[in-house]
Amino acid sequence: MEFEKHLLVDGYNIAHAWPELRRILMTEGRDVARAQLVERVRVLHDFERMRVSVVFDGRGADIAIERPTPHATFSVLYTPGGMTADDLIEQLAVQSPKPADVFVATADQSERDTVEAGGVQVVTPEQLAEWIERVGRAQSVAVEEHTKRTASQWKRGRS
Repeated sequence: MEFEKHLLVDGYNIAHAWPELRRILMTEGRDVARAQLVERVRVLHDFERMRVSVVFDGRGADIAIERPTPHATFSVLYTPGGMTADDLIEQLAVQSPKPADVFVATADQSERDTVEAGGVQVVTPEQLAEWIERVGRAQSVAVEEHTKRTASQWKRGRS
């Protein structure tokens, strides 16, 4: 199933904007901060059924794509050495066949201006954190309700 909405996350920009991840960047390093950011946005992919691409600056000669899950709709992208995450995000956002279905999460004003001019929606780091929190709560409630329903059905089946 193709996901209609696409969230592009400016990885290091968001990591530096969130105090907890900024601290992790400084104390535990980029690998740990990247992994935690990817894990946090995963709920938007899994529960909101949104395509998610987390984009980080420079690594190698070509764009590198990692799939933290078996789903092609959840990706971690690393730009080639001569390209910034902003450049790739802007290209992906404005070249989308449906820019209104694309969200870019960043605090970078220049990037925001560029993608908004192309009809893309912008999410601030604070809005992204709130969105993740809200969806995480909804996911927890849905799991709890499913567990109760299953337990009830199981009990009725054993009676």
